[in-house]
Amino acid sequence: MWQQHSMAGFRAQGFRLSVTGFAEGKRMIEASCHCGAVQIRVETAPETVTSCRCSICRRTGALLAYYPPRAVKIDGATDTYMWGDRMIEFHRCKVCGCFTHWAPVDKTYDRMGVNARMMAPEVVAAATLREIEGPS
Repeated sequence: MWQQHSMAGFRAQGFRLSVTGFAEGKRMIEASCHCGAVQIRVETAPETVTSCRCSICRRTGALLAYYPPRAVKIDGATDTYMWGDRMIEFHRCKVCGCFTHWAPVDKTYDRMGVNARMMAPEVVAAATLREIEGPS
């Protein structure tokens, strides 16, 4: 069950999401890992978040929002993990261990996944949930 909270309540709980104005008139969504060492900014709130049930995502509990890499700014140190065909880098905060995003090894691939659970609950709740069945 969702509880209603004011934005002040989200800040008190450590959520670092805000919608802010940047140069060129763009409004960005800001999110962070649990400890705040990794900061993520995306150009728009996700319209859809994906609950993937692959062997990694089902363990992390991630809800993924997909963006072109040029629409995402990430600051902070991460560790990476790769497995299988080694085409995707899974990133997590070096301090708190939160899975923050995945990025393609092939930098010409124009898609990456941001863990929307790093965003405030009201941003995630406004998105449509897409579920992918089956393990990989």
